[in-house]
Amino acid sequence: MADSYASDEGRQLPSLPPWLRKTLATLATVAATILGLLFVTFMIGRVMPIDPVLAVIGERATQAQYDETFRELGLDKPLLVQFGIYVNDVIHGDFGTSIRTGQQVSSDIARVFPATLELATLGTLIGVILGVPLGVVAAVRRGSWIDQIARFVGLIGYSMPIFWLGLVGLLVFYGMLGWVAGPGRVGIFYQGVVEPITGMLLVDSALRGEWAVFRDAFSHIILPASLLGYYSLAYISRMTRSFMLEQLGAEYVTTARVKGLSEWNVIWGHAFRNIRIQLITVIALAYANLLEGSVLTEIIFAWPGIGQYITTSLLANDMNSVLGGTIVIGTIFVGINIFSDLLYRFFDPRAK
Repeated sequence: MADSYASDEGRQLPSLPPWLRKTLATLATVAATILGLLFVTFMIGRVMPIDPVLAVIGERATQAQYDETFRELGLDKPLLVQFGIYVNDVIHGDFGTSIRTGQQVSSDIARVFPATLELATLGTLIGVILGVPLGVVAAVRRGSWIDQIARFVGLIGYSMPIFWLGLVGLLVFYGMLGWVAGPGRVGIFYQGVVEPITGMLLVDSALRGEWAVFRDAFSHIILPASLLGYYSLAYISRMTRSFMLEQLGAEYVTTARVKGLSEWNVIWGHAFRNIRIQLITVIALAYANLLEGSVLTEIIFAWPGIGQYITTSLLANDMNSVLGGTIVIGTIFVGINIFSDLLYRFFDPRAK
């Protein structure tokens, strides 16, 4: 018996490699997060004081029409079965039909999301290009007037509501100075001129060689993108300054200076190099926040993105569109976090 037990112990399955365990754990976490997101959106759709049947057939329908639509929507089934059907539909890209547009929600989202992607991407680029050097210089010149200006700029960016900045920006730069175009994505004269390729108008107009459209589209996007970029700059510059102050106080920086290395090499070749990993996470979070948080900006500037689409659908009691847009944004947020984690591992061998 003892020999048999020992032989059974020797035949135990080998443990999984560390990289495979990490991959499986990450996939399980992502699946659980997305499943939780689907459950929350499903329950929101059920507890909202909106009758989904009346939203489809209208209030003048007969009782027979109401009962038939009630069964077609699967509302006569148990709640758990309804959730299973809902998850299956979402996995296959079916978010239902929009009551407001009469089209599939997935088609509507595919049409409006590139506008948000373009706006958030340009805003993040502005925030990174200006925010990172500002944070580095503020840390190097700690306590100087440059540091005070950087901290003041960050404080204003955190304190001022973005919708107020948007209204002031339109009043000053569009209404008074005329430096930029007004609300909207492109002027009426140029609408429909460029055939979509990526859905991002700046990219498509450049690829098509329609430079007049490009200039008009850039004039429309630069103000809302700058406002989002300023919001992102406030966060990125503050975190960059904090990371750099920690590194500049480390012993290896003092050693590098004692060895006679130039200040430029000490700052950018040593200190900044060691904060790149942290900045990846900060920039990824800033980008994700702009993707999901540009709703007010899109409303103020009449920007036809997913934020305005969700808001308009909510006002029209179009819950399929609202929940579909929420799922897409939540999934993208999770995806960006995973991507930043992969970049973290790529640039930092210690994390492998």
